[in-house]
Amino acid sequence: MSSSPITSSVAPAQSRPPLRILLTILHLAALGLFGWFVVSILLALFSVGLGTAIILGIGLVFLIGLVYSLYGVAWFETERVSGLYQLPVPSLQLVRQDAPGFGAYLRGVWWQFVDGRMWQGFASFMIGTALGTALLVFAQSLVWSVVSTIASLGGGPVAADPTVGSVFGLFPVLSSPLTGILTAVLSAAAIVGLALLHRLISVAIARAGARTQQLTRQVQVSAHQREGAVRAAEVERTRIERDLHDGVQPRLVSVGMTLGLAQQQIDADPEGAKALISEAHTSTKAAITELRQLARGIHASVLDDRGLDAALSALAGRSHIPVVLDVRLQGRCSREAETAVYFAIAESLTNAAKHSRASECRVVVRLRDGNTLWARVEDNGIGGARVLPGGGLDGITNRIQAAGGDVRIDSPQGGPTSLEVSVPCAS
Repeated sequence: MSSSPITSSVAPAQSRPPLRILLTILHLAALGLFGWFVVSILLALFSVGLGTAIILGIGLVFLIGLVYSLYGVAWFETERVSGLYQLPVPSLQLVRQDAPGFGAYLRGVWWQFVDGRMWQGFASFMIGTALGTALLVFAQSLVWSVVSTIASLGGGPVAADPTVGSVFGLFPVLSSPLTGILTAVLSAAAIVGLALLHRLISVAIARAGARTQQLTRQVQVSAHQREGAVRAAEVERTRIERDLHDGVQPRLVSVGMTLGLAQQQIDADPEGAKALISEAHTSTKAAITELRQLARGIHASVLDDRGLDAALSALAGRSHIPVVLDVRLQGRCSREAETAVYFAIAESLTNAAKHSRASECRVVVRLRDGNTLWARVEDNGIGGARVLPGGGLDGITNRIQAAGGDVRIDSPQGGPTSLEVSVPCAS
C-alpha cells in the first residue's frame, strides 16, 4: 500500500499574523486565568486516589477519573491548538478496550494512561498555562504603565505599581512619562514574544503527536495486512490441497487404473481395450480441464494481459448462473488491487452457485475518486451467508485486507446476499 511522507500529513499553520497573535494572546490569557484551577482539580484527584489506594474500590474510582480527566484536558488542548493554528491534526481518540469484561476495561484505562499523545497534549496545556500566567503579569504591567504615563502627562504624580514593582526585575514602573513608555513597550513586546513562543512550542508538540499517531496507525495497518495475507495464503493452500485431493488426484488415479486394464486386455479383447482407452482419454481431458480451472484460481493470466474488465467477462461466461456484468473503469489499477477484487468476485460467484440457490447475480465495478477500486456482487438467493474460518467468505476477507481494503457483507435470511469490497488502487 502506498504511503505519503509522514510530514505531509500536518500542514503548516496558516499565516495571518495580527489576528493570529491576538487570538493567541487571548488563549494564553484564558489559560493563565483558568489553567491552574484545572491543574488543582487533577492534583486533587491524584492525591485522593493515591491516598485511598488501600481501599481499592474508592481509590481506583478517583484514579480512573484522573485518567479520563487527563484525556479530556489533552483532547481540549489538541482541538484548541489545531483550531487556533489551522493544523490538520487528527483528534485525540480514547483507547478502546480489546475485549469485554472489567479486566479488559482496566487494561484499556492503563493503555490510555500510558498513551504518549495524551501526555503530549497535557504537556502543551501546562506550558500554555505557564506562559499564560506570565502573560497576565506583563499585561498588568502594560496597563499600569499606560495609566501611569497618561497621569504623568496630565501633571499628576503616580506612584509605582506595588503589585508589579518592576519589569524584568530591571525597570521600576515609575511615574515619569519616559519610563512609563519604555515599560509599556517592553511589556507589549514581552506579550507578543510569549504568544510567538507559545505558537512555536504548541505547533511542534501537535506535529510530533500527529507523527506519532500516524506511525502507530501505519504499524497497525501493516500488521493487519500481514495477518490477512498469512491467513489468505493458508486458506488458499488448503483450497488447492482440497481441490487436488478431491478432484484431480482421484481422476488421475482412475485414468491409471483404466489404462492398466486396457493393457491387460489389449491382446485378448482389443475392442474392450479400445473402449477403456477411450474412457481414459475422456477422463484425461476432464483432468486437464480441472487443472486449468485450478491454475486459473491461483492466477488469472487474462487479468495481466487484458485487464479486469476482460477477466470478469471471461469469469461471467464460465459461471453456472447468469451474471449481469456492469464494469466501468477508466484505466488500470495496480496488479495487487485488481487481483484481490477479481478473486473476491470469483469466490462470490462460486459461493452463489453452490449455496445461495440464486437464479441471477449482478456484478458492479467502479473506480471511485480515482484511487479506490470498488466492486459489489449481489445475488437473489436465500441469504444467510456467514464468515466461517477457512470458508470462502473468510478467504475473501483475508485477501482484501491483505491488499489494504475493506469488505462489507450483508446476507439476511431470505436474501438477497450482497458483498462490497473497496481496495486502494495503489495497494
